Amino acid sequence: MFQIIMCTCPDIESAKILATHLVHEKHAACVNIIPNIISVYRWQDDIACDNEVQLVIKTHTTKFNDVADEIKRLHRYDTPEIIAMNIQQGDNAYLNWITESLK
Repeated sequence: MFQIIMCTCPDIESAKILATHLVHEKHAACVNIIPNIISVYRWQDDIACDNEVQLVIKTHTTKFNDVADEIKRLHRYDTPEIIAMNIQQGDNAYLNWITESLK
C-alpha cells in the first residue's frame, strides 16, 4: 500500500535538504515542497502562529519507519510533524512509478 506522509519545515532550505535526502536514499519517490503555509498550533501552553513549508512525501507503507527516522534525525524541531495517510486509489502507472523509484 502507498502513503502520503506530511511534514512541516521551518524554511525552504531545510525542506529542500530533507526532501532531497529522502529521495536520494530511496525512502520516497517524490516530495512536494509547498511554501508559505501558516500554521497555528499550541506549543508549551502557548498559541503559536508561524510561516512554514509543507512537505508532501509519496512513498510505500513499508518505508514509513525509514522516513520517520530520517525526519527525526535531520529536522530542527523537537517534535516534527510526521503523519501518514494511506492512498486509497491512484493511477496504476503512477503507483508503479513509485514502486520502481523506491528500488
